[in-house]
Amino acid sequence: MDQIRIGELIRQLRTQMGLTQNQLAERICVSNKTVSKWECANGCPDIGSLSALSEVFGTDIRVLLSGEINKNETDKGNMKKLRFYVCSTCGNIITSATDADITCCGRRLEALEAKKAEESEKLSVSDIGGELFISSDHPMTKEHHIAFVAYVSDASAMMFRQYPEWDVQITMPLYRSGRLVWYCTKDGMFYQDL
Repeated sequence: MDQIRIGELIRQLRTQMGLTQNQLAERICVSNKTVSKWECANGCPDIGSLSALSEVFGTDIRVLLSGEINKNETDKGNMKKLRFYVCSTCGNIITSATDADITCCGRRLEALEAKKAEESEKLSVSDIGGELFISSDHPMTKEHHIAFVAYVSDASAMMFRQYPEWDVQITMPLYRSGRLVWYCTKDGMFYQDL
């Protein structure tokens, strides 16, 4: 742990919130001398204090321990670069427009890498009078199913959650161009351009 960087970050976050050392100390149940000690790099918070600090500052303990806040570079709002994360424990689906540190059920999640679907893997897409009808004969068992299908364009994204024993049958507005992305619980994430 770098006491200097951690102390500087605590000072930065405290001042951004408009708190005095005394006010911060009261919120996390330590003395103002303890906060001063951290900010002067004469010590580091223990795990209990780190947890309390992360709650007050609305940040992650790992951010406090690293001593820096990494700002994400923007992808200029291109939703086609939307990142998908799926928790293997609870099945939670999370998206982000840029790289992000995502955790769920106590585990750090990695962004899924989509593979271009081969002809035999593609979803069936047909125009039904101004709407798209998307279907698939993919297995839909508890152990092997499509968990979600998403339509992603430059400016928007729509996600359709799927469940075991459902047939994949989705109706959505017809758009000029975009990409279908779907996640198979056994084989990973795929995409096909529309």
